[in-house]
Amino acid sequence: MERLKRALELNYEEDVMIDHTSLDVEWLQQAELMRRYATHQAETRRQMDEAKERLDIGKARIEMDARANPDKYGLTKVTESAIQSAILLQSEYQELTQAYIDAKYENDVAIAAVRAVDQKKTSLENLVKLLGTSYFAGPVAPRDLAHEWQKNVKDAKRQEQNKNVKIKRYKK
Repeated sequence: MERLKRALELNYEEDVMIDHTSLDVEWLQQAELMRRYATHQAETRRQMDEAKERLDIGKARIEMDARANPDKYGLTKVTESAIQSAILLQSEYQELTQAYIDAKYENDVAIAAVRAVDQKKTSLENLVKLLGTSYFAGPVAPRDLAHEWQKNVKDAKRQEQNKNVKIKRYKK
């Protein structure tokens, strides 16, 4: 599993972080990131299926051996429940079961990682929407429209009054 992570260069903690100062770069990397994690998830699914197959084969092998050699498994009667109990007690079966449980866990973690990368996409979409609405713009002092209107009205009155004023020149 670790070999696969190295091959795909997965770094979950780093990959799900968003650098809000370079959303364009984050978007450019998103498709490749999703591809890598989806590939990893598919690989863990394959490994889980293979572990399940090995578990089923091991169980069948032990069951057939128990039917052929009941004394080897401490069976006095060869019943279905006795064979199933004998299978559960075999170390080979327990190891195969643990391998399957581990593979299933890895697959579940990979599925969660794909969901997180998809969630990152949604977060990037929302951040871009916020950016488009100037959410990240610096603070702007609110304009006092009443004051500006008053000032414009006064300026207009002065200009009107100045039209009526005639300049008189004094002659000496």
